[in-house]
Amino acid sequence: MAKVKIAQDRRCRGRPQVRPDEETRQIIYETARHEFAASGYAATGMETVARRAGVSTKTLYRLIPTKAALFEGMVSDRLDRFVSEVNLRVADHTDIEEALCAALMACAELTLDEEVIALQRIVLQEAGKRSDIAGTFYKKAIQRTVAALADWLRLQQKRELVALDDVNEAAGMLLGMLTSAPRRAAIFGDLPLPSRSTIEARVRTCAALFLRGCQVGGIPGR
Repeated sequence: MAKVKIAQDRRCRGRPQVRPDEETRQIIYETARHEFAASGYAATGMETVARRAGVSTKTLYRLIPTKAALFEGMVSDRLDRFVSEVNLRVADHTDIEEALCAALMACAELTLDEEVIALQRIVLQEAGKRSDIAGTFYKKAIQRTVAALADWLRLQQKRELVALDDVNEAAGMLLGMLTSAPRRAAIFGDLPLPSRSTIEARVRTCAALFLRGCQVGGIPGR
């Protein structure tokens, strides 16, 4: 019996561990994000993504059947993590201005990320050939970013900390005020993205201007 048990233990130790599909997808999405950003949509091949992710092409196609699905899944995955980050950061602050700055900083870290900017360039380049790519990025990235910020503002309105006529419109305007100019400069002017300290200063300015117009009771001392 002891010899049988030892043999079984050896067989168990010798077997490679099977990685869960969800973990494998995460690795594939991260790899795809780098590949799309570096090479563009057309030049990124499924086989290249599989090789760099360390998985077989058979596994890749089983989990993600097409390149369009890979692009959409990659964008969705990035946004899912963004929404989680916003919710966590909001919970860390009780002061409305500090909480808004934390939420806006999370938005800026996503929308002014170098790889996200590179993906937006891809969308613009491919929009004439593949309208589904532009639609995917708009729905999964732009709309969801605005929706996440709108949900946050809606919560503050329920807490009676801000007063807004149209929460969704306010979220779009606030996000545009924060990111539109530096994003356009990076995408169309090929200028470098602002430094973190510059983004932080812009976040504080946008938060103060926004709250000055909608905070219930106004900002003390301003």
